Amino acid sequence: KLCAQIVAPYPPAGRIGIASQSGNFVSSFMNWSVGSGVGISRAVSAGNAAMVTVADYLDFYGSDEATAVGLAYVEGIADGRAFYERMCSVAARKPLVLVKGGATEGGQRAAASHTGALAADDKVFDGACRQAGVSLCATVEEAFDVAASFATQPLPAGPNVVVMTTAGGWGVVTSDAITNDRDLVLMALPHDLRDRIDTKLPPRWSRSNPVDLAGAETRDTIPEVLEMIAHHREVHAIVYLGLGIQANQAKLTRSGRFYPDNGLDRIVSFHERQDARYAQAAHDISVCQADPHGHGAGDHRPVEPRTGNRARHRPILLPVRQPGGDRPGPHVPLCALHFTPGVTGSSAARKKDRMCSYRRVSASGAIGSVSMSDSRNGTSLK
Repeated sequence: KLCAQIVAPYPPAGRIGIASQSGNFVSSFMNWSVGSGVGISRAVSAGNAAMVTVADYLDFYGSDEATAVGLAYVEGIADGRAFYERMCSVAARKPLVLVKGGATEGGQRAAASHTGALAADDKVFDGACRQAGVSLCATVEEAFDVAASFATQPLPAGPNVVVMTTAGGWGVVTSDAITNDRDLVLMALPHDLRDRIDTKLPPRWSRSNPVDLAGAETRDTIPEVLEMIAHHREVHAIVYLGLGIQANQAKLTRSGRFYPDNGLDRIVSFHERQDARYAQAAHDISVCQADPHGHGAGDHRPVEPRTGNRARHRPILLPVRQPGGDRPGPHVPLCALHFTPGVTGSSAARKKDRMCSYRRVSASGAIGSVSMSDSRNGTSLK
């Protein structure tokens, strides 16, 4: 396929459609695609949009079978009412994620000299996006995470989120982020679910949400507890914190001066296999063949129009980047966790077309917001 970018990262094929008023933003999004493994369907730079605008491309993506979500960078809008109406039309058909430049006086001057864009009042633009059902993001990084979540995750059936974590502090700050989100609910752990988890964990586990495993993981604990949570009828989405820890430990051990002697090669291999297994388990549980009501009568779920797959009834977001990875940092994403990619768990998750979001709560909030908005308005994404 043709890639005529000035800087051409050659991203993998996927379902994110990009339109931008800046060619280098297209390249930035493509680089995030290459790094995450979540692919691109179309990508176009509209430049100064003298003939064809970003809204025109997004409108096309709204009816494009190859595209599941539109992702755009805009600097200015010549006709605010027309742009708003087009965005309403697109967002009613497909999720739509925007990054806007020119939010400040300095940025507006730069936009005018860059593409000749007319500045739009930032507060008005924010309000218009909320009203249209558009996910407006502050950075390229955040926007790609949200778009990738739309492209790889199902819309949750409701706002209830359970956090499962192998590290207590991560669960605390993730709980803060969920609680601060207007569309998500850090649900109280149902008594029957708590009693079931009791059969797999020692008494010291948190016995609440977040489900803190308290260092009690055995070979099968994580997949078993994750499956219990995902199959509970009141749970709508899961954030699983901890994928990548074992693979990162393996990476550090492999780089040490004692490797591979003294049995360290077997230990490293075990840790890498476990993380890959956890990524596989999260994928399998999310796309399990039982129907959403747990009757196990075969796969009678409707086809998910955004992906062409059977509708998945539980989004499971997997933050997998750990300190010691091979990308320079540090990165400080939502919840103040430091992550870098390059560990086995990340690769395994990507191979299974799962979103490896380290802005997982932000992404969860975005897909939850669309789901809740659809529920309130009696509509659904086509």
